[in-house]
Amino acid sequence: MENQNQLPNQQPSIQPPQYQQAPYYQPNYAQGQRPMRPDNHLVWAILSTLFCCLPLGIVSIIYSSKVDGLYNSGDYAGAQDASDKAKKFAMWGAIIAAIGIALYILFFVVLGVTGAFASSY
Repeated sequence: MENQNQLPNQQPSIQPPQYQQAPYYQPNYAQGQRPMRPDNHLVWAILSTLFCCLPLGIVSIIYSSKVDGLYNSGDYAGAQDASDKAKKFAMWGAIIAAIGIALYILFFVVLGVTGAFASSY
């Protein structure tokens, strides 16, 4: 049977499906209370760029510059993650530079010892 309220030449109305969006929950912070601002490690990032390893230092600077913006926008977890990544890349840059300097010194020590014991007279 057709709907009694419809006119003979009128199409039946079709309702679009109703979709349920999964709720998104923010961490429960007390009213007006924010977690502590994470350190952005910008000084270490710059020092790592200048004196150690340029590519990792640049990545560290990029992440350290994101920390304050993410924190101010309310993304506290993102700010902490960016801070951790900035620290990690600065540390890896310093470690790689220390290994490179040690290998450089070792190369010249070995070269000097080898040259001292060479009998080319």
